[in-house]
Amino acid sequence: MARRCGAAMGRVVSVAACALNQWALDFEGNAERILRSISIAKSKGARYRLGPELEICGYGCADHYYESDTLLHSFQVLAKLLESPATQDIICDVGMPLMHRNVRYNCRVIFLNKKILLIRPKLSLANTGNYRELRWFTPWNKARHVEEYLLPRIIQEVTGQDTVPFGDAVLATKDTCLGTEICEELWAPNSPHIEMGLDGVEIFTNSSGSHHVLRKAHTRVDLVNSATAKNGGIYILSNQKGCDGDRLYYDGCAMISMNGETVAQGSQFSLNDVEVLVATLDLEDVRSYRAEISSRNLAASKVNPFPRIKVNFALSCSDDLAVPICVPIQWKHHSPEEEICLGPACWLWDYLRRSKQAGFLLPLSGGIDSSATACIVYSMCHQVCLAVKNGNAEVLADARKIVHDETYIPEDPREFCKLVFTTCYMASENSSQDTRNRAKLLAEQIGSYHINLNIDAAVKAIVGIFSMVTGRTPCFSVYGGSSRENLALQNVQARVRMVLAYLFAQLTLWTRGMPGGLLVLGSANVDESLRGYFTKYDCSSADINPIGGISKTDLKNFIQYCIENFQLTALRSIMAAPPTAELEPLVDGQVSQTDEADMGMTYAELSIYGKLRKIAKAGPYSMFYKLINLWKEICTPREVMNKIKSCNVFAKINCLKDVK
Repeated sequence: MARRCGAAMGRVVSVAACALNQWALDFEGNAERILRSISIAKSKGARYRLGPELEICGYGCADHYYESDTLLHSFQVLAKLLESPATQDIICDVGMPLMHRNVRYNCRVIFLNKKILLIRPKLSLANTGNYRELRWFTPWNKARHVEEYLLPRIIQEVTGQDTVPFGDAVLATKDTCLGTEICEELWAPNSPHIEMGLDGVEIFTNSSGSHHVLRKAHTRVDLVNSATAKNGGIYILSNQKGCDGDRLYYDGCAMISMNGETVAQGSQFSLNDVEVLVATLDLEDVRSYRAEISSRNLAASKVNPFPRIKVNFALSCSDDLAVPICVPIQWKHHSPEEEICLGPACWLWDYLRRSKQAGFLLPLSGGIDSSATACIVYSMCHQVCLAVKNGNAEVLADARKIVHDETYIPEDPREFCKLVFTTCYMASENSSQDTRNRAKLLAEQIGSYHINLNIDAAVKAIVGIFSMVTGRTPCFSVYGGSSRENLALQNVQARVRMVLAYLFAQLTLWTRGMPGGLLVLGSANVDESLRGYFTKYDCSSADINPIGGISKTDLKNFIQYCIENFQLTALRSIMAAPPTAELEPLVDGQVSQTDEADMGMTYAELSIYGKLRKIAKAGPYSMFYKLINLWKEICTPREVMNKIKSCNVFAKINCLKDVK
C-alpha cells in the first residue's frame, strides 16, 4: 500500500547524462549531435538531459571566445534547439558562452518547452595545467544571487521572453529540486553541491570538459561518489569526448551516482560521437538516506537558502509502480596499459579524420618509443574495425574518406593499417642489423607499409658543405674528435631524419598512386623531454606525438600488454634490447652507445625524477630531501646530489653544493 501511495505522488525519475564528441566552432555538427542525444534520451524515457561543458560551440575555442561571432552562432544554435520538436517535454541543459553586462561567462542554459528556465554561470574556473579559462571567462562571484538577463532578439522571437533569471539558483520542479555544478566546481574544496544538498537539492548535475590523464578516471569517479556519500542525493556527470582539435583527449566517462554509489557508467574510450546514459532512480531512496544522518540535518537547519526557480513540470510520472529501478554497480576501471592502448588511439583517429589527411608516417627505429607509437596506431586500426563491425556508420564513412574508396569496409586491422600507416627505418652507417630487423618484423606483424632507406649520403653531403666552407672536418670521439664534434655529428643524423620524414610523408602516397598526404608521428616520451635528452628538430619533431605525456616505464608495460593482447612477438626482442639512439659508430658491428649511459641515469631513475618534478612540484632541494630517504639503501647522499645535479631540469641550479 505504501508503495502504491508513493507511486501516486511520483517518486521515480529518469535522467540522462551525455558524452558528446563536439568540435570547436563546428556549430552545425555540434547542434546535430546535441539534438541526437536529446532524441535518444527521450526514447529511453528520460525527463532531464545533461550535456557537456560549452557543448554548443565546443570547449576548445581558445581566443575565438573573444569574438562576438562565437556568441552569435551559439545563440543561433540555441534558437534551433528551442524550436526543435525533439526538445519538447524534456528539461534540456546545454552549455554555451554568454555575455552579461559586458562580462563573458561560461554558462549552462536550462530550458523546457521553448522557455528558458535559468542561465547558470560557472562559479569556479579551471586555470591550472592545460586549462586557461580565466583568460576568456569571469567567474560568477555573487553566491545565491540572481539577476535578469536580457535575451537577444533571436531568442525572444522563439521563447516570447524578454528576460530570464541569470545567476546562482536551483530549479524546483513539482517533485524534486535540481542544482547545477560545472566541471571545476566539483574539484573545488567548497563545491556548491555541499550547501545545495543541505538546502534540499536532491539531484546535482555536472557538465564537464575534463581531459584524459593516465590514472585520473578513478579520481573523478571518487569525487562524484563522495559528493553524495555524506550528504545523499543523485549526481549526474556529463563530459566532452574526443579530440577537440588540440593536444587533449576528452575521455567521456559519463556517470550517474546515488548516495555514494555508481548506478550507471559510460565508456571512457569510444569512437561513438554520441553516447547517452540513462538511469531510473527512486527519490525516496535519497530522502530516507538523508533522514538518518543527524549531523547533516543539523547543518541543513542553518543553511542559507538558494533562490528557487519554480518549474511546472515533473521528472516523475504519476504511475511509476512497475518502473524498474537502477541498482548500484561496481565501476570498471581500465588498467594503465589499457588506457595507453585506447586513449591515444581514439585521439589519433579523431585527429586524422579532422585533418583530412590520408594516414600517418612514423620513423620506426626498432626501439621501445617508436614501437609503442606504432602499436598505438595498430590499436587505432583495431578500434576502427570494431566500431564498423558494431554498426557505426560515421566511422565507416570517415574510413572511406580517408582511404578514398567509397566501397571499402575496414574488417582486418592489418589490412587497414597497410592503407593508413607508413613506417620508415632510416638507417645510417651507425645503425645495427638488429634494430633494422626488429623494425621490419614489427611492421610485418602490424601490417604497415614499410620503407627501408639509408641517410648516409645526405649526412655526408651536409658535413661536406661544412668542411668545404671551414676547411675543417669534424670527427666522432672514438676517432679522436672532441665532445662538440661528436654531438654535432649525432645531431646532423637526427635532423636529416626529420627532413626526410616530412618529405616521405608528403610524397609516399604519390609514389604509390594514392591521393593525399600523411601526418608525421613523433615518439619522444615525457621523461626524455624533462631530461632534455633529445635533439631539437630531429625525428621527435613531428605533427603530433601520441606518447609525449607517457613515461618510459609505462611504455615498457604497454609493450608487454601488446605482446600478450595483440600477439606481436616482434616486441619481445625490442623489450630485451637496451635503448640506444645509434648515432655513434658501431664497435665490431655492435652498438656501443646506450641512452642510459648518455644520460648518466637509468630510465627508472628518470621516471622518479619526472614524477617528483611535475607531479610533486619538487625543486632540487626538495627532490634531494625525498630521495636520500627513498634511496638510502643504494646511494650515499653525495651520490644522490650528483644524480640530481646531472639532470638537465636543474642544470643551472647549484643549491646542493654543500652536501657532504
